Amino acid sequence: MKKLILILLALVITISSTFAQDRPLHEIYSMMMFNFTRYVQWPAENEKEFVIGVVGNPDIYKTLTTWYNGKARGNQTYVIKSFKTAEEVTECAVIFIDRSKTGEFDAIKNKTKGKGTLIITARDGYGERGSGINFTTVDNKLKFELNQKAIEASNLKVAGTLTSMAILI
Repeated sequence: MKKLILILLALVITISSTFAQDRPLHEIYSMMMFNFTRYVQWPAENEKEFVIGVVGNPDIYKTLTTWYNGKARGNQTYVIKSFKTAEEVTECAVIFIDRSKTGEFDAIKNKTKGKGTLIITARDGYGERGSGINFTTVDNKLKFELNQKAIEASNLKVAGTLTSMAILI
């Protein structure tokens, strides 16, 4: 059964990669972030809203809002929020920090520490700096790094399927 799931997952990734080549990067990031939420377990899901925050990228915010805002996630509803600075950041299950706002990274990381927030970035070196997931390019292909210590420090659990696709840090 596990073998079948892995084969199907590989097929989906291959099809997604082919399909994604014609898409703008902000749409690819949006799709991947949404899919990450399926493979991460948050500590307590008592909240009615599952908030995805975006710091500094209006294209990603608009795409996430158009595609996912208001959709059901179990007994929760996806809510997409935009923030300009770390000071504006409120509680989020996921927060994406655009490369143009990585100067806000440490403040956001400190503000969300231990609160069950998955921080996602897209800048070289930020996986090692403590981002839970960091988009990176390897051999002209979009990949993602997974920082297991940062995930554990955020009280999150990641499914083995996601871990097996990641560059582990």
